[in-house]
Amino acid sequence: MVWKDGHAYHFDGAKDMFKFLQALPKYAPNHKRADIRFLAVTDFYNLEKIEAGKAFYVIGSDVMGPMGPELVPLATRADAEDFLKDHKGKLILCYREVTPEIVTKVDSGKF
Repeated sequence: MVWKDGHAYHFDGAKDMFKFLQALPKYAPNHKRADIRFLAVTDFYNLEKIEAGKAFYVIGSDVMGPMGPELVPLATRADAEDFLKDHKGKLILCYREVTPEIVTKVDSGKF
């Protein structure tokens, strides 16, 4: 996450990024979403940065992140569908579908 003022925040995984965004007043009280210049996640397959808003996220897979169950980001729907099959995923979500309730479910391992 890169802010317009030049600050940058890095996260262990997409799940923690979403937690941060969903509680922005708590974690970054002097920033607003409109202050974000660029928000990226790392594609699971090619390890390249992709725009978070354009990524697809698989939940419920057998792939764990640094902080346990994770929202695994992928660049394309086709990659997400392959990942879902190959890693026993439960659901593919786009960025706007990742609600606080989804993050809580992922965090607890209950999909």
